[in-house]
Amino acid sequence: MTAELQSAPVTLPSVQATGEWQPCVVGLDLSLTSTGIAGSDWARAFRPGRRRSHERLDWLLAAVALNVKVGMDRADLVVVEGAAYAQGGQAGHHELAGLWWLVTQYLWRCRIPYAVVTPHGRTIYATGRANPALDYPRKDRARVAKGMVRAVAVERYGVECDGPGRYDQADATILAAMGLDWLGYPTVPVPDSHRRALEAVRWPDLIPASAN
Repeated sequence: MTAELQSAPVTLPSVQATGEWQPCVVGLDLSLTSTGIAGSDWARAFRPGRRRSHERLDWLLAAVALNVKVGMDRADLVVVEGAAYAQGGQAGHHELAGLWWLVTQYLWRCRIPYAVVTPHGRTIYATGRANPALDYPRKDRARVAKGMVRAVAVERYGVECDGPGRYDQADATILAAMGLDWLGYPTVPVPDSHRRALEAVRWPDLIPASAN
């Protein structure tokens, strides 16, 4: 966020034990073909189908906007996965970068705090390792690692991640969980070997309840 929109840090209420309030945190796994969006107990995948170029970007931005800001309500924090430019054989990276900046610009304009997590950071938080499938043949590692993250989303967080966008839903679920954990409202206990991923994230000017 730029300086003119960085007001004094906001302290979130520390009422975790009472169950009276929980921050609304949304995870975003941005993709041109299947964008994953998740909260603490839900996940969706938005697939633009045959839409291309500006039409596709506009459609995906609308999907994000619908899920992070409804009426006067908005997310307290959005956790966005950083673009993985090493994947996909350089295909569509120019347009993907455009989507990433359109979404973060929208969050900035709406004064919705956001943090960016690397793909490795997300995988570490889920599995404890940046490359959890190293014991598998190289050609299978990416697929197996995606399956591991999905298993965590389903088994640890109880979020159903099904259908063609199941891996995108799972990634977004882990991102949302990271934001809730950092704010002091983890939905389930996570080992320190996994939580170390939180330390590498540049979090916005929110004061976690755990720091009160």
